[in-house]
Amino acid sequence: MRKNMLKEKIRNGESAIGTFVKLTDPAVPELLALAGFDFFVLDTEHVAVDREQLTNIVRAADAAGITPIVRVRENQQVEILQNLDLGYAGVQVPNVDTPEQARNLVSYVKYTPLGVRGLSPSVRACDYGTCGVQEYIDTANANTMIVSHCETKTCVENLDEVLKVDGIDVIFIGPMDLSQSYGVPGKTTDPEVKAAIDTITAKTLAAGKAVGTTAASAEAAKALMAKGVQYILLSSDEGIIVKWGKDAISRIRG
Repeated sequence: MRKNMLKEKIRNGESAIGTFVKLTDPAVPELLALAGFDFFVLDTEHVAVDREQLTNIVRAADAAGITPIVRVRENQQVEILQNLDLGYAGVQVPNVDTPEQARNLVSYVKYTPLGVRGLSPSVRACDYGTCGVQEYIDTANANTMIVSHCETKTCVENLDEVLKVDGIDVIFIGPMDLSQSYGVPGKTTDPEVKAAIDTITAKTLAAGKAVGTTAASAEAAKALMAKGVQYILLSSDEGIIVKWGKDAISRIRG
């Protein structure tokens, strides 16, 4: 099993910069690694990705030396199991609103005695059965990253209890879904939404866990880092292409 450089970076108190991957070409992880990104999150919640594409993307990530995280569609045992068995370094999971859901999430990721993840040493994550089983279990339990979304009013209300759940590495703030939950869809700078984001950030840092969220620009990412945010997703592969292209075309034709 490969070393999780992202988890180590965050454990050391550093900030990591990633992006959402929505394109399914394995060249994308290679390009992101060449650009200097620390990690990416393959977004299977909002994008249709088949098993072969999932596998080829994680292979490319391993070859390029960039940490691959997968955003799963839901907090569901088999969903998490199948993605981790491919060799992804962690899962980013939406709609974790209660301590019970948080405990379930941890149990789905961890092998016994920490959880209930199904064990099959023949999977890619265990080098197709060539690794030592107990060594693999211990390494997976220690290295696999758990990123839990806080993106609803319910989660904010339950956050104190969610933060007591051992095993969660990052509380990820989803500003868009949070704005929708507070009745102002898309208005991420609404005072109530901003106050919720500040509350999540402060409570998560006080609990000794890392905070994650999105950044629309390099300047926004630097501002988040100054606030102690360690897990930063800068746009997406699609967004980067569109923004760069529009800016360039605007300057050429402007």
